[in-house]
Amino acid sequence: MLVLRRCAIELIAGIAYAGMLLGTNHAVKSGMVPDAWLVPTALLPMLPCVAILWAITRHIRRMDEFQRRLQFEAIAFSFAATAMLTFSYGFLEGAGLPKLSMFVIWPLMAGLWVIGQGVARYRYR
Repeated sequence: MLVLRRCAIELIAGIAYAGMLLGTNHAVKSGMVPDAWLVPTALLPMLPCVAILWAITRHIRRMDEFQRRLQFEAIAFSFAATAMLTFSYGFLEGAGLPKLSMFVIWPLMAGLWVIGQGVARYRYR
């Protein structure tokens, strides 16, 4: 029963994030939000992310030592590779390439995390 309760909280947090994201984007783009409230309204979807962050942290704490080590190596690889690639592209922007949105960073980091997991799993197989 406790596991179902935990999963329900995580699911509700994800649904709340999606709902708030869609609602605030619609409200901001349609001009329903006064200028003074644009920034707080745009950041409103980040509130459910606190619950998502808590769920991820709790999930990692429940892993055994080996799984934690794999995740640590994958995250370390992702962190370092993301830093290297974003700094490199920052220098290329100075050379005239177009500026990228900050929304590119998370998919890049997630993709590199998956690659890092594959490398770590291959290493320990």
